Amino acid sequence: MESSKKKSLHKKDPSFLRECKEENRKERNKEHNNRQMWRSENQNISLKRTQNSYWLFGIHAVTAALINPRRRYTRLLVTDEQNPVLREVKKQGIILRVTPEIVPKNRLEGYLSPEAVHQGVALRVHSLDLLTIEEALACPGPIVVLDHVTDPRNIGAILRSTAALGGSFLIVQERHAPEETAVLAKAASGALESVPIVRVVNISRALETLQKHGCWTIGLEAQAPLLNGADFRQKRVALVLGAEGHGLRRLVREHCDEIAGLYMPQRNPKEKTATMESLNVSIAAAIGLYEVVRYGSL
Repeated sequence: MESSKKKSLHKKDPSFLRECKEENRKERNKEHNNRQMWRSENQNISLKRTQNSYWLFGIHAVTAALINPRRRYTRLLVTDEQNPVLREVKKQGIILRVTPEIVPKNRLEGYLSPEAVHQGVALRVHSLDLLTIEEALACPGPIVVLDHVTDPRNIGAILRSTAALGGSFLIVQERHAPEETAVLAKAASGALESVPIVRVVNISRALETLQKHGCWTIGLEAQAPLLNGADFRQKRVALVLGAEGHGLRRLVREHCDEIAGLYMPQRNPKEKTATMESLNVSIAAAIGLYEVVRYGSL
């Protein structure tokens, strides 16, 4: 009887009720924090290993993917068992993780878009695992940073030039760059497998990270002082390029260590302007990379 009275008194006691509410609030906050932590961890996992999958096609793109140990794939379709991809893989001693399927041309084309130039081969792949800037910096060579460049063919062409000229990796903005696709891979002609693409939320902060690791960041713009590769001997350079028609955004431009332009000949000595005001972004990237690597940039 006495204990039941105490319980009823506790229930009516304002301080006791406040303590109960406070304990409940703490428990709810703890559960909320645990959920947030779980979401954050899983978001990081999904960024590191995206589950996006697609059909890769073309001899160069598929061969490079099969040779790349980082690439995960599930099916390999060929229209001929003598396809150059199979010959090259065998020549390099690569052990395939799936058995090639010999299929008619029309069946292979049924998996691809009508405009796909497949050359008799297609590979079902998962997108490559993403790297951080710090991880990618382990690869030597100049870096290319793309500010709002959205055309997958341009990015593919830039990957190809970066690979050919000894570049290290690309940085793109997550929300303003295309996903890894067959079109991008085809334009890269195999370079997607050797040149990592680092996706970041903020380009300006990415430039700060590069600078902290000793990189010299150069924004490329028309009408700026000429880029001179001799000035960057024994320096690690990051070239920053903006979208065609818009160029570098103001904050990105302000975060660059310097702004430089590419040489474009004038129509005649009397004219101060070049025949063309600007270049395609993939061409500009190739010329800029050549200029810095020919003088021994790190």
